[in-house]
Amino acid sequence: MAAFKTAHLDPTRLDHRYIYYGVQRLFDIVASSIGLVLLAIPFLIVAFLIKRDDPQGPVFYSQIRLGKHQRPFEMYKFRSMVVDADKKLKQLLKYNEIDGAMFKMKEDPRVTGIGRFIRKYSIDELPQLINVLKGDMTLVGPRPPLEREVDSYSEYAKQRLYVKPGCTGLWQVTGRNNVGFDEMVDLDLQYIEKSSFWFDLKIMFMTVKIMIWPNSAY
Repeated sequence: MAAFKTAHLDPTRLDHRYIYYGVQRLFDIVASSIGLVLLAIPFLIVAFLIKRDDPQGPVFYSQIRLGKHQRPFEMYKFRSMVVDADKKLKQLLKYNEIDGAMFKMKEDPRVTGIGRFIRKYSIDELPQLINVLKGDMTLVGPRPPLEREVDSYSEYAKQRLYVKPGCTGLWQVTGRNNVGFDEMVDLDLQYIEKSSFWFDLKIMFMTVKIMIWPNSAY
C-alpha cells in the first residue's frame, strides 16, 4: 500500500487538541481497566505457558521506549524471546529484513516456541494495557520507538513523537511487517493528521480482526 505523504505537522496545534485528548484519556482509562480485568485469566494461562517453555526466565519483559516529546518510559510485554535476546541483537543486525531504523527478522532465532505463537496473534503486546492505564501510552497511536532508533531518525520521522505512542495504529492494521520504515512513518503521520475518536475506534475494530485473523506479524 502506498502511504500518503503528509506535510510537516504543527506541534502547537496538536498540543492544543484538549477535547480530543480528554476524551481519549477517559476512554483509555475505562477500556484498559476493563481489558485488564477481562484478560486476567488469559494472562495467567499465557504466563503458565511462558514459564513451562522456559522455567528460568521471567514472564514479562520490560524495555525503555520513547513516548511523546521523546519522554522515556518502561514498556511492558509478555516475554517472547530468550532471556539474553538484547545481547544477541548486534550479531543479527546484518539479517535485518526491513529498511530504516527498526529491526525485523522473520526467522529470529531468539524467539521462543510459545513466543512465536503469542507474537503471531499480538498477545505479547497485551500487557501494554498497563502502560495505557498509567498514561505512558494510548490505545491508538504510533509505535513507541527505542532510543537507538530515534538517534537515526530524520526531523521528518521525529514528528511521530509529537503524540503519545499507542498499542496499535494505522501501520499495524495496514501491513505491519510488510511495510518498510519510511512507509510506516508516513502512515503514522497520516494517522496523527487525521486522528479523531471515531478514527481511533475504527482502528481498534480493525486490530481485533487482525488478532483473530493475523496479518504479517512475527
